[in-house]
Amino acid sequence: MDRMNAAPSDATELAGNIASGAISARGAMTLALTHATACGNLGAISWQNAGAAELSATGAGPFAGVPLLVKDLGGPFAGIPLRLGSAAFAGDAGLGDSDLAARFRAAGFVAFGATTVPELGLSLASEPVVGPVCRNPLNPALSPGGSSGGAAAAVAAGIVPLAHATDAGGSIRVPAAACGLVGLKPSLGAMPGGPGFGNALGGIASEFAVTRSLRDARALWPCLAGQARGPVPDPAQLPEGVGLTIGLVADTDDIVPDRQAVLAEAARTLEAAGHKVIDLSARQLAPIRSICDRVFDTYVSVNLAAAFAEDPVPDLVEPLTRAFLARGRAIGAPQLWNMMTEATQASHALWRIFDQVDILLTPMLASAPLPLGSFPTDHADVDLHLSRMSAFAPYATLANVTGAPALTLPFGADAEGLPLPVQLIAPMGGDLRLLALADALECEGRWQHPFPVFGGPR
Repeated sequence: MDRMNAAPSDATELAGNIASGAISARGAMTLALTHATACGNLGAISWQNAGAAELSATGAGPFAGVPLLVKDLGGPFAGIPLRLGSAAFAGDAGLGDSDLAARFRAAGFVAFGATTVPELGLSLASEPVVGPVCRNPLNPALSPGGSSGGAAAAVAAGIVPLAHATDAGGSIRVPAAACGLVGLKPSLGAMPGGPGFGNALGGIASEFAVTRSLRDARALWPCLAGQARGPVPDPAQLPEGVGLTIGLVADTDDIVPDRQAVLAEAARTLEAAGHKVIDLSARQLAPIRSICDRVFDTYVSVNLAAAFAEDPVPDLVEPLTRAFLARGRAIGAPQLWNMMTEATQASHALWRIFDQVDILLTPMLASAPLPLGSFPTDHADVDLHLSRMSAFAPYATLANVTGAPALTLPFGADAEGLPLPVQLIAPMGGDLRLLALADALECEGRWQHPFPVFGGPR
């Protein structure tokens, strides 16, 4: 008989409860399904396996029996339709596991549904016309972000303790920041992308998860990372490091005051942990950010042009998606080549900054999570849409285009009870360094999840 008396704090604790017999894997899945139904108004789940209650773990790994939700974008999971948030894709459930999906299963996770994404991942909100509209559990009038918005909403609401996610332009970190979660975007090459997602948007996209704790991210890392089998070598992991030099990027006029103030507070905590903090001017990063935004625009547009050999049926694709598609088809080979060169230059320029500092401490979001409808897709103005996203998450694409790892976590709450996130960025291979460094921030306990896992008692 299941005898779990209180909700687990995260996936690590739940896995321990299952291993000890305090709850069965089937009992955990039943709780996840029950809570998913109770949270249906959030729109976090776009598809659910009708027979999920009968699913069982396929691996005996450290997360054996832990229920998992999968993002409707990225490497496929066998049996879960991949619809990309679009009516243009009926959803093929017959695709085999990607390498990453196989690793999730080997770790013991039990995948039972797909999470909501914007159409083809083109937004920092998760409100596809095909539905459902995804809401932020912390305030349902607000967006949970995108494109891993459904994943973040599901984890923040406690439907599952962690969820698969992808990040090509902040798509793990923005929703994590909006929902009070830990979001790690891995180094280029650290995660497998094959066999079907091997291009990974020219190297700017990577997959991992959104989690409720740093220890979940640390425990998940060795289950998924390494031996990625191309297209670039696995990055050698940097040592965790003591007495690091932190470059604080706080002189940002476009960040609201409470989001600026939390950076200074985080810097003081890191100084108290034995690290050195120096001010780094936002102007020094501005040219690199500008390149990264342009590269993101080009890569995403060209990727769409390649994805649609023929014009999609207009009623099946949102107007903004059609505009991105047209933009991609107008980009010639010399322009794409130039963007590839600029991406390399941006990566080298960031390495030069890492000659001065070991870690960057930057804002994650310019403001609190935005109201639903802040990123409409019923228009064809791609430049306007991109500028809105860049204004909301000004330091997001910097990590994607340069290949650097980046991590966001909440470091307190504002007057409305919404998270105050910060972002840490390291040189390539600094993923574990970020997780170790962030411990000092998480240990202060400035953020408490409002909703327990499975909606049970604390």
